Amino acid sequence: MPRISVFFGIVIQMYWRDHNPPHVHAEYQGQEATFEIRTGVMGDGEIHPKAARLVREWLAEHEAELLENWERGRLYQPFKQVPGADN
Repeated sequence: MPRISVFFGIVIQMYWRDHNPPHVHAEYQGQEATFEIRTGVMGDGEIHPKAARLVREWLAEHEAELLENWERGRLYQPFKQVPGADN
């Protein structure tokens, strides 16, 4: 799965042609969870609450870039890197 950002030890990834709603996959210290891009709602999985908060803040800050990447993935185009919360 392509990695689009890394910050504070949290790895953010997206799949090409993944199912709706638009979301990212976050991994932190062996835990994984999905987060909806528009709402920040955690879907499948579980991740440390502090990491989840950081992911939600990052999603809100980079929503437009992430939705653009989502569309790129639907077309099998390369994802663009998105700056992390620690940049």
